[in-house]
Order: sequence, then structure tokens, then C-alpha cells
Amino acid sequence: EVGKNPIDHLEECLTGCHLVLVPAGVPRKPGMSRDDLFKTNAGIAKGIVEACAKYCPTAVLGMIVNPVNSVVPAMAELYKKKGLDPMKIVGITTLDVVRANKFVGEITGKNPNFINIPVFGGHAGSTIVPIFSQDKVAATIEADKIPDLDTHVQNAGTDVVDAKGGKGSATLSMAYAGARFGRSVLAGLSGRKRVECVYCMSDVTDLPYFAQKVVFGEGGITKVLPLGDLNEYETKRLEEAKVQLKGEIETGLKYAEGETLA
Repeated sequence: EVGKNPIDHLEECLTGCHLVLVPAGVPRKPGMSRDDLFKTNAGIAKGIVEACAKYCPTAVLGMIVNPVNSVVPAMAELYKKKGLDPMKIVGITTLDVVRANKFVGEITGKNPNFINIPVFGGHAGSTIVPIFSQDKVAATIEADKIPDLDTHVQNAGTDVVDAKGGKGSATLSMAYAGARFGRSVLAGLSGRKRVECVYCMSDVTDLPYFAQKVVFGEGGITKVLPLGDLNEYETKRLEEAKVQLKGEIETGLKYAEGETLA
């Protein structure tokens, strides 16, 4: 029920869960900044996360609540405050990977199912950094085509918002990406390790939260993997992305300072 406190209504739903996908919040509308979005969606996310902390505290929480770059740090810090594992709060950035794979498939004429481009950084605009050089199909694309392809991946979400004229954001592609993420988490929990790019608490860069490859195993994320080799273009892009990402992380940390989970 709208307006009701999730923690009072979700005991039956959440008890015993190992994975909770959280596609909560309002979608972005044309002209809306991600800061505007955060003000609304942080409270919505907190309600669900609070209920999970009470009824399934060891579950992996896959966050599909924009702006992911700020919401995940906010919720992970609240988990930490409550004495729970902040690595259970995972930002789903799989959609960026799916888009990069699809766009490279279109350019090269190859099946995107056999393309796997890691996407590092964050999950908004220029913080989205596809690492084309680390995929053997994408590595065959001429260097002068990469900047436009990079921009295409970054702007894909905004393109959908604009195309729908304020009536929604990416839905079917997000559902596909969420299902892929969910399958990987569940495979890991059952003892079959999987590697996916996700946005989570991280120590691979100087930022406390970052999207990079992780290993999902029993218990959730078992390892955060190093970034690997980057070419000159990707190294420069990642440094630029970190400037924007730093501010968006700080928005989330600031929110968590003034809040606690019930």
C-alpha cells in the first residue's frame, strides 16, 4: 500500500530470502537531475532496505534505484551502521554491460551473447566507462569509432527517457539485465562462481564505491577484481568519471550520516 511503512508489511515476503531485487523509486523524467531524483528515491530505497535488514539481513540486495551512484553508498553505509555487511548492498549496472555488448554486436555483425565488455566507474552519464579493449570482438573496432560508441553507451538511458517523453525509463532492457544479475548471484550462492560488473563498496581505486568486476560465490560477493589493463583513452575516461562519481558518492554518504535503519 502506498504511504505505508515497508517494515510493517514485508515480514512474510522477505523472511528467508537469499536475494532481493529492489526496482523501487520513481523513474527519471526529461530535464530531471539525478540530485532531484535522489531526494525522492533515497527515502523509498531506505524503507525497503530497512525491512530487509530486519527480515533477511544476510540476503544480497540488488539495487535498481536511481541514482545508483548515490543510493548504493547511502544504503551500504546505513547497513554498516546497523552492524550488517555493506557488501550485501549491490548496485546493478548490468544494463550498461548489456548495452555495450549489443552496440558492439551491431557494429561488428557478431552475436552479443559472445561479447562481454566490462563497464567500470558508475551508473550515470559520463561515470559509465565501457572497457572495449578487454573484449576480443570490441578490440577489433577502429580506435576513431570508440569515442562515439562510448557516448552511445553512456547516453542510452537518457535516450530512452527522452523517446518515451516522460512516460517512463528503460523497462524491458532493465528487466533483462536484472534477471541476468539475479541468475549470477543465485549461481554463486549455490556454489557455481560467476563474474559480473557491479557497483559496490570497493578498494580497487581511491574512491570508496565503484563499478568493476566481482566474483559472486557462496554468501554473495566473494572477491572484488582488479581493473586489469586499460588503454590510454580508457585511463583518461576513468579519471574524468571519478571526478563526477566522487560528488555523487558524497551525496549518498551525507544522507547516511543523518539517517539510521529501524
